[in-house]
Amino acid sequence: MGPLRELLATDHRQALEFFFQRLKDVSGAGVDQQELLYNASVLAHYAQISTQATVGLSTPANLSAIFDHFVVDSTLQADSLMMETAGAQCLVLAGFFEDQMRRRHNIRWYGELGAGFFSRAATREASPHKAQLLDTIARHFDVWRQRQAQLSRVLRDEPFLLASPKRPT
Repeated sequence: MGPLRELLATDHRQALEFFFQRLKDVSGAGVDQQELLYNASVLAHYAQISTQATVGLSTPANLSAIFDHFVVDSTLQADSLMMETAGAQCLVLAGFFEDQMRRRHNIRWYGELGAGFFSRAATREASPHKAQLLDTIARHFDVWRQRQAQLSRVLRDEPFLLASPKRPT
């Protein structure tokens, strides 16, 4: 099944490498490597989690699900991991899926909500290193959201680009 298997199955490492390289391409030089890796890992994670997962938290189908789960139910707001999860879900849906979500949701408002989730996660995080990273993601949320949206557009347009024929050497 060799080459066909590669087309049908992607592990987390392959997904992470895919998103890391492509997000790096749209981010340009000088981008913070930890922020880049974090964002790539978020995209890789949610690329592999179903909206109908039966184990753990599923990927929300839209931003309303995040609102219902993390805003209406305020019991999770003291939990750092849950606030980080809420922020990451906002980032993916308002970022990578911005074009699809924009028709129904106020992307700017959800961007502010997502940044707030990361900020709350940072203040409740026990590890100082991770708390600093989460705080940085909160402060740069909209920049990363826009980069994810740009990456989505690049990937969407990629199949339609004609490859130039290779010249004989």
